[in-house]
Amino acid sequence: MQGNDKLERLKEIDREYRLLSHTAAILHWDQETYMPEAAVLNRADQLSLLSGLMHDRITQPEIGETLTAIGVSLDADPTPRIPDTFQGIERAFLRELARQYRRNSKIPRRVVTELAKQTAIGQRVWAEARKAADFSKFSGQLSIILALVRDVSSCLGYEDHPYDPLLDEFEPWMKTADVEEVFSGLRQGLKQLLDKIRGSRKKVDTDFLNRKYGIDKQRTFGIKVLESLGYDFTRGRLDESAHPFTTTLGSSDVRITTRYDSRYFPTAIFGTIHECGHGLYELGFGKAVQGTLLADGASLGIHESQSRLMENLIGRSYPFWSHYYPQLKALFPESLGDVDLRRFYEGINHVSPSFIRVEADEVTYNLHILLRFGLEKQLIGEDLAVNDLPAAWNAQMKELLGLEPRNDTQGVLQDIHWSGGMVGYFPTYSLGNLYAAQFFNTLIRDIPDWRNQIGRGRFQTILNWLRENIHKHARIYSARELCARVTGEPLNPRYLLDYLAEKFGEIYGF
Repeated sequence: MQGNDKLERLKEIDREYRLLSHTAAILHWDQETYMPEAAVLNRADQLSLLSGLMHDRITQPEIGETLTAIGVSLDADPTPRIPDTFQGIERAFLRELARQYRRNSKIPRRVVTELAKQTAIGQRVWAEARKAADFSKFSGQLSIILALVRDVSSCLGYEDHPYDPLLDEFEPWMKTADVEEVFSGLRQGLKQLLDKIRGSRKKVDTDFLNRKYGIDKQRTFGIKVLESLGYDFTRGRLDESAHPFTTTLGSSDVRITTRYDSRYFPTAIFGTIHECGHGLYELGFGKAVQGTLLADGASLGIHESQSRLMENLIGRSYPFWSHYYPQLKALFPESLGDVDLRRFYEGINHVSPSFIRVEADEVTYNLHILLRFGLEKQLIGEDLAVNDLPAAWNAQMKELLGLEPRNDTQGVLQDIHWSGGMVGYFPTYSLGNLYAAQFFNTLIRDIPDWRNQIGRGRFQTILNWLRENIHKHARIYSARELCARVTGEPLNPRYLLDYLAEKFGEIYGF
């Protein structure tokens, strides 16, 4: 088999793996949206079988033999060495395939299939425990999942901390120590800003956010916003789930979900705009990478940057609501009749420590992530027992945010991630906020009249910029390379802190 033939064979194997992964994604999407409650064990068996087939496909010896035959060094650490004869997309493809093959080959098939089965069960058990506000109903299943996740970490190996290989799954080539360094400066800056806001004489009114907002009208408004932002309903759809998410079932099938609260308007609209950011990223991948393992975010931090940029830097901006607020007010005249634009803008941006991460304001949001990051490290390092997790959560909540959850739903049971075995995922949310602010700083430099465009409900120029600079590249570049390519420098927390200080200094008058 000649060199080009070998490369084409690798692409064929990868394509089959992608099709299997999209099939599994359909089952996950159905489980979170429409699947009957009693079907969970059937679904667990189905996902376990598919996970085994996917693992077989991506760890078959032919991949390693073919990579070696064309000169790819699988022993190079941490990044596989690629011959100089390969450039551009082909080089990136081989880098990611070698990384994927090497990583998955270290994990036994039985661990992969058992983890798929137990997390499918775990997500249903978590939902039931969350509904009952009773962690004890979930603790046993969580112990099973964490034991399997620790097995994964041990199989992959690590030098410094067992959390490292888990983080690496979501944020490639980043270590726990790197995250801790970034977060240390972020934590100090956020607490200083929060102290300034608490000390401000300005009081922001939020009472109107808890008035009655009919769900049907919320849905209508959300769809209109999605269409304006550029979300293509011929290639996606909007549904409801307990925890909003985006899933890719193919290059022309990227679905998003949200959740509604008739007594708290921000829940649905900002959840919808957030998931729209994820969806636009996936729908914007270049044709050259579609259907391959490169059709993915450079990292989850980069992926999250696109959702947070849409949700916060655009969706919570004054220009955005100067365009959309009259339309919203017309939909809900009884709830918003006495609320002017300025009052509404300040209300949706008010800063106040709260229990629920997904509804946290921009200043306190990252403190929620610091809490989860610290607890995850302790759980994986076996420095914290599962049964002690609620008490540890509540203690950290009080230290970081000054709050004590009234029940487990407000506290340790609010997120779906641990039930899905996604340990190492949480830090990417804060990394996403950091990347978003840095990218946006470059975007507004390149598009000087961005305020005017948003204020007129025109988003095409901004979307084109994102597609050209970020979306189309998908996973061709690493997160570090992409950040430097777009902004001219490595990830720098200062951009987020400066953005927050300017925005909330204006709102709170300091």
